[in-house]
Amino acid sequence: MKNQQVIISGGGTAGHIYPALVVGQKLKNKGLQITFVGSTRKLEQSIMKHSHADFIPLKIEGLKGKGWRTIKSLFILPYSFVKSFLIILNKKPSLVIGMGGYSSGPIVLLSSLLGIPCLIMEQNVCPGLTNRLLTPFVQKAVVAFQKSLPEFKGKGVHLGNPVRAEFESLQPKPREERLTVLFFGGSQGSHFLNTCIVKSLPLLKKDQGSLYFYHQTGESDLNWVQKQYQKAGFENAEVSAYFFEIYKYFEKSDLIVCRAGATTIAEVIAAQKPSILVPFPHSTDNHQLLNANELERIKGAQVLVEKDFTPQSFSSKIRDFMKNQHKLELMAQKLRQLKIKNSADKIADLCVELMNNPKEAAH
Repeated sequence: MKNQQVIISGGGTAGHIYPALVVGQKLKNKGLQITFVGSTRKLEQSIMKHSHADFIPLKIEGLKGKGWRTIKSLFILPYSFVKSFLIILNKKPSLVIGMGGYSSGPIVLLSSLLGIPCLIMEQNVCPGLTNRLLTPFVQKAVVAFQKSLPEFKGKGVHLGNPVRAEFESLQPKPREERLTVLFFGGSQGSHFLNTCIVKSLPLLKKDQGSLYFYHQTGESDLNWVQKQYQKAGFENAEVSAYFFEIYKYFEKSDLIVCRAGATTIAEVIAAQKPSILVPFPHSTDNHQLLNANELERIKGAQVLVEKDFTPQSFSSKIRDFMKNQHKLELMAQKLRQLKIKNSADKIADLCVELMNNPKEAAH
């Protein structure tokens, strides 16, 4: 298998990027050469550079839910197909993996038409538009949730959503009198979460001796959020635009308050961390709420939708967990039901099987 090439395509958000990097590393360990193709977004290029990945940015934009901007996306599309074709000709991949982001569309479709084995990965309960369109053209579709299997017409394989190895090996945090909470709204931050959380700080001030906060804000909200923490008397809170090694903050936290993007959900499951999930209500097909509901269904998380997220309701939940930390233990135990061990290894093995026997693996 030495010198064989694999292209992993798709990105735009950390929810697609990190699973791609995890699978890519597993395939590298098997002697394969990996090229990542993704969007031109600054965050993606920053993460790829941080990971020392062989990365090719592709100028492409999504089509669904873009309104009038769809016209611009359509004009860019032919260029994206031409560049994708040139990448395929140059790399001559033995396998192409689509991560579900819109930037995976041209690469996977062209590779399939050229007879190259293709696999897609779906991290959400509800498959995205790109993966739904690509299903007829691929051999296999790896899904994170068993509930998604019927969407892929016999091609689905339930192997989970791979996360960075560090999430799999976190040490359980001993319970203390102080409750440590990690806030983050995805890789780009959430202005809604940032605003609601800082508005809750004055209501929690009398409890500040029993609380410690880590807060990932995103680049645009960093300065004003830091000032609000200082104003509210929470000077010791650690507030940052982005935590590259966020697994370290998972390990140090008793509770996570976050959105319900697919990779965030996978990390919460892998780390077996209790969480308050606040789904982004404008996510395509409301997929974040569907993701969050899968955890709440087994009592592994609490879901707080935006319309119910007020400083009063949120501070009340935080106080409840402070006084009843046994609830955190119960939530962590329930998450074991959804955890798939060695997900990335299983996906890498399937990739090798597809490369060696594409026709047999397709059945």
